[in-house]
Amino acid sequence: MLYWLLFERLYPHFSPLRVFSYVTFRTAAATLLALFLCIALGPWLIRRLREYQIGQYIREEGPQSHQKKAGTPTMGGVLIVVSIVVPTLLLANLHNQYVWIALFGLVSYGAIGFWDDASKLQQHRNLGLTGRRKFTLQCLVAFLIGVALLALHAHGAYSTAMNVPFFKSFKPEMLVRAWLGNPLTYPLAFVFFFAFLVLVIVGSSNAVNLTDGLDGLAIGLMIVAAAAMTVLTYVSGHAAFANYLGLARLPGAAELSIFCGSMMGASIGFLYYNAHPADIFMGDVGSLALGGGLGVVAVLIKQEILLLAVGGVFVIEALSVILQVASFKLRGKRIFKMAPLHHHFEALGWQESKIIVRFWIAGLVMALSALTTLKLR
Repeated sequence: MLYWLLFERLYPHFSPLRVFSYVTFRTAAATLLALFLCIALGPWLIRRLREYQIGQYIREEGPQSHQKKAGTPTMGGVLIVVSIVVPTLLLANLHNQYVWIALFGLVSYGAIGFWDDASKLQQHRNLGLTGRRKFTLQCLVAFLIGVALLALHAHGAYSTAMNVPFFKSFKPEMLVRAWLGNPLTYPLAFVFFFAFLVLVIVGSSNAVNLTDGLDGLAIGLMIVAAAAMTVLTYVSGHAAFANYLGLARLPGAAELSIFCGSMMGASIGFLYYNAHPADIFMGDVGSLALGGGLGVVAVLIKQEILLLAVGGVFVIEALSVILQVASFKLRGKRIFKMAPLHHHFEALGWQESKIIVRFWIAGLVMALSALTTLKLR
């Protein structure tokens, strides 16, 4: 909105407003606006949540040290979503379809999380939507995003060729074009495409959700991941950088750096209140939205593989749960003392603050390693 007003309308009459044409300036402005918006609205939201007694319910089977956190205001993810959406709408070019797809993913997964959190509050226990219903809704959102991407692909505005780290010329097709030579294989190609989207987007959303178990852990890792994705979106949409780095260039993808910058700023602002000991929890409305937004951006800029490194700790946390469940069902034995992985270290006697900081360091190292692959091709 501000981009439209200040640059498209007023710039011809006042030349200093040309600064709003630069994606870098608008990304920095969006990051700061999201940060200040989150910090400014935080105290008001915490008071309201306490007034309405919207507090966290703790799993009985979880670490006993967490029982004292019961009653801490939750659903703070509403603050995160608002702090991302507002700067993006104000400073991004709203003619850009990628921006709307990213916002749709963020808000849709946030709505699913909101429904889940509201169900927990109604039932007065840490059980909201059933796993099947939540997964179905998440897949539906991923399907709708896939339909939008195919529509863009049909008009030449989206590439289905995936970037692969360390390789410049090897860009496998998500639609597997070899299948499309025979009309009988059309359904198989599209099933693969949508299944892949579900794996990336829904997997990312749930991975962040599983990581959100310690004060500041998930939101701190989101700062790192969002910062890395800000860089990736910018270079993917910049003709010179994309060509130099051998990336599949997507015209207009640089506008997504404003969305990612807003995610980074909102995450920093929320960490101010979520740092140990937390004054507020993000709840599923925040974790599902942030993870979903991260996954959607990765799909849009064709960095699905690099997302594994950018969100490396999220991936490891999700894998720890999968391995724990599979091992118990197949062998009747647990691999970890408790899953997700951060609870395993709690069970080993590590202090919560030590686990958080060490996981942050691991996330930072993985994100930086992901960015180095841009040149190592």
